[in-house]
Amino acid sequence: MREHTADPAADPADPAELRADCERCFGLCCAALPFARSADFAIDKDAGTPCPNLRTDHRCGIHARLRESGFSGCTVYDCFGAGQRVSQVTFGGQDWRTGPPERARRMFDVFPVVRQLHELLWYLTEALTLPAARPVHADLRRALADTERLTAGTPDELSALDVPGHRQRVNVLLLRTSELVRSGTRGRKKNRRGADLMGARLRGADLAGADLRGAYLIAADLNGADLRGADLIGADLRDADLTDADLTGAFFLTQPQLTAARGSAGTRLPESVTRPVHWTAGS
Repeated sequence: MREHTADPAADPADPAELRADCERCFGLCCAALPFARSADFAIDKDAGTPCPNLRTDHRCGIHARLRESGFSGCTVYDCFGAGQRVSQVTFGGQDWRTGPPERARRMFDVFPVVRQLHELLWYLTEALTLPAARPVHADLRRALADTERLTAGTPDELSALDVPGHRQRVNVLLLRTSELVRSGTRGRKKNRRGADLMGARLRGADLAGADLRGAYLIAADLNGADLRGADLIGADLRDADLTDADLTGAFFLTQPQLTAARGSAGTRLPESVTRPVHWTAGS
């Protein structure tokens, strides 16, 4: 799906590098990030405090039974490859456990920054695969190159980075991409950007080409809904029912969003994501 360009440095990033590779990470998400006791997490944990389930080899001691142990939130999290980037590149393979406390603190501070940059790389890379966005491909490539350059910064440079400012600049291009892609969908394109649709009854709804950016679709009934060509960037799909829904051509949909939802073998998905195992495992 990669489009050839004259400047290899501006080509879309390798998708494999934008997916979590826990074998190359020092368990950063299990130590750097906080979580609160809820339906998603069985306990409270402060930022910078290792989860009690994190083993000394940086692997999760309950990985095979996270959901039944009350840690479903862990199963839907994805760092977009930021964990291995920070572990192996930014800090050159230095383990936060074996170094001075200052190193651990810096790694934990930098990890969320790089995670945001890698998420932007994911969106920009996907945008460059969308033929309808061709009018802005050149700008998207420049934004991709700029974002990749930022991920290569030193720990001090990353800590000082104005991430919201960079996200805003990239978002302008992603918005334009969305407009171009959705304009090719026939019929009236619904605008549900940022809408509160929690628990909404949308079974069989025509949402083809809809703008669902940042929409709250928690526990919404989207059984059999038509979501073809919809923009789903930032949409909250936790516990949304996507049984037999058609998401063909939906874009800016990430694996964490999908994993947080419920679906079935009949749910039609875009090529950028994979069908969550728990959808067909009955868990």
